[in-house]
Parts: sequence; structure tokens; C-alpha cells
Amino acid sequence: MTDSELAASRSLLERAGIEMNSRPDLIFISEQVPEGASVLDLGCGDGLLLQWLHDTKDCSVFGVEIDEDEVIETIGRGIPVLCHDLDEGLEMFEDSSYDIVVLSSTLMQVKSPGKLMDEMLRIGKTIIVTYPNFAYWKIRCYLLLRGRMPVGSTIPYTWHQTPNIHHTTLKDFRDFTEEFGASILSESYLKHDSNGVLKEVSFAPNMRAETVITVIKSNR
Repeated sequence: MTDSELAASRSLLERAGIEMNSRPDLIFISEQVPEGASVLDLGCGDGLLLQWLHDTKDCSVFGVEIDEDEVIETIGRGIPVLCHDLDEGLEMFEDSSYDIVVLSSTLMQVKSPGKLMDEMLRIGKTIIVTYPNFAYWKIRCYLLLRGRMPVGSTIPYTWHQTPNIHHTTLKDFRDFTEEFGASILSESYLKHDSNGVLKEVSFAPNMRAETVITVIKSNR
């Protein structure tokens, strides 16, 4: 996404009364969703992305979230949501029942990423997964120079407080996707610039990307 396209998206958000400063990656995710698509957001948080997709792209949306306070916020946005633990499975959703399944910054928090990936590929025709890249160069340097688990913008918790129980890198996630016979359609590599603005990077992404957005095609 170019700077002008990003600025245009932010302008639309402001006119829609939606604030995404706390999660600027959601703008990049929304660009991967076509008009009128049916979207299931797993770990939808307060429903911000789903509201944006519903209001500006006429998407049919549904969320799943375990945090009761976040569920209440999502309901307050007028978005249908199920309060549910992803680790308990997704049997309530039929095969190929959604055009898009989104899993944003949640994969590293579930007990069995493989089980969840299998379920997403069953339910969705296309999967969008975002995750912090543990091979980011600042994380590598933090470990090398300080000898401690890193704390930063994409990994904001100390090791004993973090909800994240599975860390991954860009290369590891590509291998993980291949294990399921799925195809990666596209990847977006994001990092914060010197002004704190989230931008895309184009070279050496496994080292230079803080966050990765991967669009995956289910071959089932």
C-alpha cells in the first residue's frame, strides 16, 4: 500500500468515525478483503475491523472473542459476536461457510496453532493471518546484547505476563502453511518508521519486518 493509499484509508476511517491508531495494521488487513465478502474474525477484540468492513465494504461479518468486555464492545458496535474460546474448537461453523477468515495477532496465543489453522482452512475460502515476526532484527539484537526476552511494540509483555505461548518467524510460518497444503497468495511486511508510522518493507523481510500479514488460499 502506497503512502497516498494509506492516507486515503485513514481519511475514510475518520469520516466513518472509526479510530484505528491503536491497531494501524487493521488498515492493511482491510485492503485484502473484497467488497461484499462474508468475513469471520477470530479473536475479533472490540470488533473494530468488522465494523470498518461492514460500514465501508458492505461485508457480512461475524466475530468470535473470549474476552467478555471486548464482546460487549463489539455488540455495542452492532456487530454479531460469539463469546467463545478458540481452543475449544470451531465445530459450530460449516465447511467453506465464509469467504474470508481473519486471525489477527491471535495465533501465538492459542494452545494448538495447527488445530486452529486446520479449522480455518476448513471454514474459509481465504485466510488472513497476522503475527509478530520474532526474527525482526531488533528482537535479535535485544536477545544478543541483553540476554533477555524482548519487550517492544509488537511484543509488549514481559515473559511471565505475556499471553503469547507460541512465537514464530516469517520463514517458520511459511513452512507451517505448507504443512497444510495451502497456498500463500500474498504477504505484507510491516514495520514502524522513525516517526512511529507503520510502513511496508520490501527487502530482507524476515529480518526487517515487525509484523507480517499473510493471505492464504485454502485448497480444500
